Amino acid sequence: MTNPLAQFQPFPEAPALILEYIAERSAEESVVDGPPPWDLGALSAELIEPMPAWLDAVCRWLNTVYAWQPQDVIPPCWKQHESLGYEIAALAFARDDAYADAGSSIVWHEQYDRFVNRMNKALGKAGDECRLGRHEDRPARFQLAAWTDENSGASAW
Repeated sequence: MTNPLAQFQPFPEAPALILEYIAERSAEESVVDGPPPWDLGALSAELIEPMPAWLDAVCRWLNTVYAWQPQDVIPPCWKQHESLGYEIAALAFARDDAYADAGSSIVWHEQYDRFVNRMNKALGKAGDECRLGRHEDRPARFQLAAWTDENSGASAW
């Protein structure tokens, strides 16, 4: 008889460069004083380079394991939704820490559930189209270009 749990896929491992960076940052006598690896906008070009492929693998894993309903699916255009990128990175790094302890893994699942709620709020009705591969930059009537610079009157974005 085959083991029914043998089909369970492991969580994607972070890129070696990122794991080395984390180890250097956490060393007792560390000389590395860089940003945390989940702060995507603060990472150097070298550190950000492997992140899209890894975070995409994380999204695919999350969708495969947890997305049983359409509204639970992280859309393939997640990289074009900046807030999702930040949240997915934090969620991915938090998972490694959480799985060091069974109780913490329960908390991680609660965090994942809250992430799905925030994702759906952020995507709104456009989320259905994104999940079908039809991404729009922003809903038309909420263009950030409408915000002008107070001093010049030009678009602030």
